[in-house]
Parts: sequence; structure tokens; C-alpha cells
Amino acid sequence: MTMNGKVVIILGGGRDIGRACAIDLAKQGANIVLTYHASSETAISAVKEIEALGCKALALQADLTQSESVESVINTTVDAFGQIDTLVHVSGGLINRVKIADMTNEHWDNVMDVNLKSLFMMCRACIPHMKTGSTIITFASQAGRDGGGGGAVAYAASKGAVMTFTRGLAKELGPEIRVNSVCPGMISTGFHDTFTQDSVREIVPGQRH
Repeated sequence: MTMNGKVVIILGGGRDIGRACAIDLAKQGANIVLTYHASSETAISAVKEIEALGCKALALQADLTQSESVESVINTTVDAFGQIDTLVHVSGGLINRVKIADMTNEHWDNVMDVNLKSLFMMCRACIPHMKTGSTIITFASQAGRDGGGGGAVAYAASKGAVMTFTRGLAKELGPEIRVNSVCPGMISTGFHDTFTQDSVREIVPGQRH
């Protein structure tokens, strides 16, 4: 398989899983537009790595919960490359572990916005620019399948919704545009450094670094 000349947008491509996706796709010949929220240093270093591979890359700071920011990412990509072949939505987060009895409406809305609303808005903005043979890849989570750990009800619900959204969008867009989801298990990332206790990580077999 080759991605030579393809243009890929990777949302949340500045660090961890998203950054690894960006580098790997560039190794296959893709030009990359990656977005980041706060991880500017690792995003800029990813651009340098991609350019060293002979591909083109842009790093765009974006708040994907805001429609203006979403439109800016799409417009900048089209202006720079003239096409969009693949959208990879890695962006998201748990924000905080909060049990349902203590959860505010604001926390619930924030989790849904960062994980689900951002996906909806990016797909809506991106699809008009995608031709037959294009692809959309969403990132759900094992939490969406098993309910997640303590204090992760909102996160797990949002990731379960990502899986259902993916299935529905695949029916709506296929076979012209393929839509698939990835549900990572426990991978050693900043996410788990922040939200998962070492005692839990130690009992998970085959944790990937």
C-alpha cells in the first residue's frame, strides 16, 4: 500500500497515538496536516520529522470544539494542498475522573464536546471535500466497550457514541467513502500517565509503549 501524494488530516496529531500515526503515514508517502491543542513542541517536532522523510506537513493549533476553528483547519488544508483524502480523528480526552453523583452538567458537556461533537463537526466540514476512495478513521476506546474505570462514565459514554457514530456514518457514506473505527486498549501515553494508576497498568498484559 502506498499513500504517495495523499493528504491526511490527523486531529490530535501533536502527541502520543496521533503523532505516531502522522509519522507512520508520512513514511508511506502522505502529506500531513496535524492539529494540536496545547502540545506545540511535539507537534512542531513531528512536522520536522515528516519533512525529513520528504513529505509536506503543517501543524495547526485548534480547538476542535469550536466551529470556527474546525472550518479554519479545513480551509487551511484545502488552500495548502487542494484536496483531503483521509481524516483521522484521534483528538479527545477524559478531562477528569468524576463519579456520576458529583458530575456537573458542565463536565458532561465538556467531555461530549471534546470526544463527540468535535468528531461530528470535523466530519461535516470535511466530507464535502472528499472524493470517492477517501477514508475517515475515528478513535474510540476500550472504555466505550466495557464502561471504563471509576469516574469515567462520561468518557465511556462518549466513546461508545463514537463507535455508533462511525457505524452510522459508514452506512451513510459507503461505499464511496470508507469509515472505520479503532478502539485502543491500554497504550502507554500521556493519557494513562495522567489518569491511570500504576497498580492498574501493571496488571494489564502486553501494554504497548
